[in-house]
Amino acid sequence: MSLTVRDDRLAELMDDPACDPDLLRATLRRFGTINRLVSGWGVVYRTQLRPHLASLGRPARVLDIGSGGGDLLERLALAARRDGLDVTWTGIDPDPRAHEVAMSRGPIDNAKFRIADAATLVREGETYDAVLSNHVLHHLSDELPAFAAESLALSRGIVLHSDIARSRLAYGLYAVGITPFAPGTFLRTDGLRSIRRSYTRSELAALLEGSSPGSWTVRTPVPFRIVAVGHGRA
Repeated sequence: MSLTVRDDRLAELMDDPACDPDLLRATLRRFGTINRLVSGWGVVYRTQLRPHLASLGRPARVLDIGSGGGDLLERLALAARRDGLDVTWTGIDPDPRAHEVAMSRGPIDNAKFRIADAATLVREGETYDAVLSNHVLHHLSDELPAFAAESLALSRGIVLHSDIARSRLAYGLYAVGITPFAPGTFLRTDGLRSIRRSYTRSELAALLEGSSPGSWTVRTPVPFRIVAVGHGRA
């Protein structure tokens, strides 16, 4: 195995429509814990999303693309409410299984989940003040330029796509650190495969610049993470 080159041939177990539904639900629910530990969204919220929303001086609409089990949307919604921001949140995911887990969270103030993808919302003419995603980019290869363009089309403000940065150190640390959280889930196998599928900062920057010159900046907010920051065109 080499991490020098991205391995986009690997398939994650949870992406299999026939995967064990109990393991899938457990995985999606445990993402809340894992995301708090490693995703860096606390930093991204404080340095990118919160300042942008506060600068609007009016109620805002935020879209989470590929919202999965809904843990990130719920976390950000609670943070925004705590900071006195008036925000309406929408989480979309094309997988009905993820939608089921998100809905099982119960009501979240000013938030809703839909079974949909970004292209559907573009066709519907929806627009938002901020568009974000977490752990979506590593699932995309040839689809990345279209996804990036759709997210820019949906936002009249900031766009934030956060994901893992591929490295041997990230792989080794995750392999050890995930051990107590992995039983009864796909977290170990799929997490390691996700790292092998992920982009490095330079790879992602080059791909986004090639598909939409001047529209994106790729940053490293915390170790082992990358965030593509764009400015919407809606």
